[in-house]
Amino acid sequence: MYRLTLGAILSLGVATGAAAQGVTTSGIAGLVKDPQGLAVPGVTVTATHEPSGTIYLAVTQADGRYSIPNLRVGGPYTVLAELSGFQPASRANLMLALGVTADVDLSLGMAAASETITVTATADPVFSSTRTGAATSVTRQNLETLPTHDGRLSSFVRLTPQSSGGLSFGQDNRLNNITVDGSYFNNSFGLGGAPGDRTGVAPISVDAIEQVQVNIAPYDVRQGNFIGAGVNTVTRSGTNRFTAEGQYKFRSDALVGSKSGDNEFDPGTFEYKNYGFSSGGPILRNRAFYFLNFEDEAETAPGTTWRANNGGEPVTGQTTRVLASDLDALSSYLS
Repeated sequence: MYRLTLGAILSLGVATGAAAQGVTTSGIAGLVKDPQGLAVPGVTVTATHEPSGTIYLAVTQADGRYSIPNLRVGGPYTVLAELSGFQPASRANLMLALGVTADVDLSLGMAAASETITVTATADPVFSSTRTGAATSVTRQNLETLPTHDGRLSSFVRLTPQSSGGLSFGQDNRLNNITVDGSYFNNSFGLGGAPGDRTGVAPISVDAIEQVQVNIAPYDVRQGNFIGAGVNTVTRSGTNRFTAEGQYKFRSDALVGSKSGDNEFDPGTFEYKNYGFSSGGPILRNRAFYFLNFEDEAETAPGTTWRANNGGEPVTGQTTRVLASDLDALSSYLS
């Protein structure tokens, strides 16, 4: 048996938002107050995605509240609030989770002196006033550090407390809705619960994934079409820094044992190879970026380790009752 899987992803990131069939972005919202705790309208709030230099803007309303939707997932972000007559306030090292709007409240000081107040904190993706149901986010850091033997989503979504193994979350995994960058990516044929189940390979390399979100019971109107769970995936994009990485994995019968105690076992002759590389960087700094991923996987293995019966042999171990003469006759007929 020979199997070859070839995949390539090319993405172009720009500082704009796009409509899609699923949630592919994050957001920031909050309240800006003065030293007396009163809401301040007309404050310019900027959110800067530090790796790419992309800047998003918003202005507080009459009640002092602001909202910045359609932000790239991940980060870190720096949020800055400025208004003439006040000292600016900012918050740095803010990481955003897929499909979650982070609460970032800021307090401006009086402009008695020229000074910037910087607050360093980490947003909690679990506790948020804009939380839309039970969800688990698997970040890029998780994808890089968690162990996996096949590089498929099922190895990582087990971080979800409701996971019962693989892509099952209390329901048949065929009832899930899998999306990639907002587009449906389900196994419509029904054999297996996710794309790639029948071939045993990952349709998209884990090196090309930025973040994964598992929604168990969302009440966000943008998410639906499933009664299992929503597995929402977004792919990576480039930043202002050029990056490149490569990987190579292999396995063969030379690395597998053939004996357990006094019992002999023939694993057959097989060979597995997987290699790939990724690269990202700027096309125009702070404006347009590229990310390229390539992965090749090939496996040569026997269809079965059972042996045909030469006639009169006992049907034990890996010797079948099927006669070798019958198989030879069938092979000749088909030829």
